[in-house]
Amino acid sequence: MTKKNSRRSFIKRATLTSAVLGTSPYILTASNNEIIALKRSYGNTVYSANDHINIALIGSGIQGIYDTQSALKVDGVKLVAVCDLYTGRLERAKELWGDHLFVTRDYRELLELKDIDAVLIATPDHWHQTIAVAALKAGKHVYCEKPMVQNFNEGQEIIKAQKLSGKICQIGSQGMSSLGNEKAKELYEDGAIGDIVMLDMYNDRYSAEGAWQYPIPTDADPKTIDFDTFLGKAPKVPFEPTRFFRWRNYKEYGTGVAGDLFVHAFSTLNYVISSNGPSRALATGGLRYWKDGRNVPDVSITLYDYPKTNTHSPFNAAFRINFIAGSGGGGGFKLIGTEGEMEIGQNSVTVNRSKLNLVPSGYSMISFTEEMQKNIQKEYAAQENDRKSQLTTGKTTWQAPNDYKGAHYDHFNNFFTSIRTGGKTIQDPKFGLRAAGAALLANESYYKRQPVNWDPENMKLI
Repeated sequence: MTKKNSRRSFIKRATLTSAVLGTSPYILTASNNEIIALKRSYGNTVYSANDHINIALIGSGIQGIYDTQSALKVDGVKLVAVCDLYTGRLERAKELWGDHLFVTRDYRELLELKDIDAVLIATPDHWHQTIAVAALKAGKHVYCEKPMVQNFNEGQEIIKAQKLSGKICQIGSQGMSSLGNEKAKELYEDGAIGDIVMLDMYNDRYSAEGAWQYPIPTDADPKTIDFDTFLGKAPKVPFEPTRFFRWRNYKEYGTGVAGDLFVHAFSTLNYVISSNGPSRALATGGLRYWKDGRNVPDVSITLYDYPKTNTHSPFNAAFRINFIAGSGGGGGFKLIGTEGEMEIGQNSVTVNRSKLNLVPSGYSMISFTEEMQKNIQKEYAAQENDRKSQLTTGKTTWQAPNDYKGAHYDHFNNFFTSIRTGGKTIQDPKFGLRAAGAALLANESYYKRQPVNWDPENMKLI
């Protein structure tokens, strides 16, 4: 960490009075379970019909609908068109948003519409790069769901297309813009946990839906689904609705648990500690329970090495996914440092600091004489009294208010604000590729059955 971010500045703040604490969200007290409110203020601009940002949705599945619902909560945004390869989803789009919508099964028709300012891409992963590049070349702003790419070599094309177009491109890892992430970044940079030594991330699930066994509509057939277009660049196979509606279960169309879940964690981690990503990965796992035709694991464990940079010490990261967690499910994302730990969620951040015990106990001194034990205790007591790092300890939680609009809203608000102002998005294509690339290392290592090395600066395999 830099001198600016040293724990000395944090300790200084942490020893301020409780009266000051009420007005400063940066500091910790020695009391346990203190809760400090986070705040978010939004503008109250009213836009005329002529000043709306017209959007189109490409891929009106589960995530596409949730994306659109969040996008439409932002002032001055209007949905005008929807594209999907299943006619039932086009009918559902009109149920949700009105018969006025232009609907099509060909995204190219949608990109030709002059009144569309931005597109939301929520297709299967293997279509992300093709459609994102085409949309940018068509002069549309792009919100592309994570992971930005299915393969490492696809990212540079999106970066290049975005730069040439001059349009805004936001990658859709929705937790990125959350109050929790923002506060975690401030706390980390202020030295709240000292030097990071480990990241612990896990996501346990215990349901068929959580394991991507999504329902298949009764009218699914070659007439209602454009299956050949869905396959795209993937190997040609006969019509199979399971592949269409449960595409996450197949490496030909998705990116497994790494691209679906690891990438969220990498987005948050790289943002909070200002990192470009890991340099090495080692993955293991397997298909333990959901043997329903899928060819991706339902249990995955990956270990990552992060190199030393000017924003963080070298550390290790452990990512674990279990789709058959008999415990019932749950998840966590925890940064562990030399002087504390920080658990990060979209709506809250909890920092827990404990005092490092440097004084030997009776266990390690049992072989010494009584006199020697007393001498050793005196030495350690003197060192402890002279130690300048007398840290405040305890647990403090920063919590979003009940009326917080949420991380998904904030991510779209950032996207649309960037379009209106020409500002910078929080997750541009370079950031998106670094997050996706780190996640995809897990797949690379798993299928090769060996460690893999990654250049986080140049975003390529070594």
